[in-house]
Amino acid sequence: MSILNKRYFTSEKAAFKHLEAVLWPDGPVCPKCGSCAQPYDLAKTRLGLKKCRDCKKQFTVRVGTVYESSHIPLHKWLQATYLICSSKKGISAHQLHRILDITYKSAWFMAHRIREAMKDGGLPPMGGEGEHVQVDETYFGKKEVVTKRTKRGKPSHSSKMSVVSLIGEGKARTFHVDRADIPTVKAILAKNVKQETALHTDESYLYKNIGKQYGDHKTVKHTAGEYVGTEGQHINSCENYFSIFKRGMKGVYQHCNERHLQRYLAEFDHRYNTRDLKDCERTELALKGAVGKRLTYRVIDTEEKMNPFNELSTY
Repeated sequence: MSILNKRYFTSEKAAFKHLEAVLWPDGPVCPKCGSCAQPYDLAKTRLGLKKCRDCKKQFTVRVGTVYESSHIPLHKWLQATYLICSSKKGISAHQLHRILDITYKSAWFMAHRIREAMKDGGLPPMGGEGEHVQVDETYFGKKEVVTKRTKRGKPSHSSKMSVVSLIGEGKARTFHVDRADIPTVKAILAKNVKQETALHTDESYLYKNIGKQYGDHKTVKHTAGEYVGTEGQHINSCENYFSIFKRGMKGVYQHCNERHLQRYLAEFDHRYNTRDLKDCERTELALKGAVGKRLTYRVIDTEEKMNPFNELSTY
């Protein structure tokens, strides 16, 4: 039997019960005042509706999450979340709109809300004494404004979108940056890596002086055909991450406007960091991450005025 035949993927009532069990394991919590007092049940009036005993406000489990004010049934939201979390290289908005039988516009925006739920915020610095963090950068696609080209007319790194990735203890943090230069990389490391940590990098000039500020700095010389150094240092985890990321972006999404790139990175980070979990467990973490986050069409429209629907994939 397909996992999408589970009750909460097909029944709206079961979907509400499932999300309530995930977000309210100890009972309902009013999103308006934070009261944990058992609310009045108004489900006969509207599915999932409750009324707080303290502030007297009405609410459902969708209030205060990325699902709030959406006209799409909750069970379809759960299906979409599972499909995105279980697809190693992502799933296009075109595919979602066909599977869920909703418009492409709705599917595209739904996917961005789910990516917003996947974001990890306020994480402590990585590494520590005796630990190491891999650091690498990559370039792909094309910026909206091409500022520089090589002498042969081919795009240089400055004309491509830049991504910096940190991987420590099997966990990735990836950042979209306007330009992968020394000040930018230095600021990212200062905020996300403890100074007593050993850095593992390639021989890029970006890390030559920055590495001196950390516990240790070991490099692997790719130009000499070296992929694991004499002391065991490597950045193969970063390379593996970039391989999955680029295959997803080129093969599934095909095009991503630079303004939205960080959300796509959050999606790939979430799947990479939970790769040892089952698909249902990974989906549950994404559902928990939906609390306290809102993403409106107005925000999207501000970010992307020219072309709000930037996935070209028709697969």
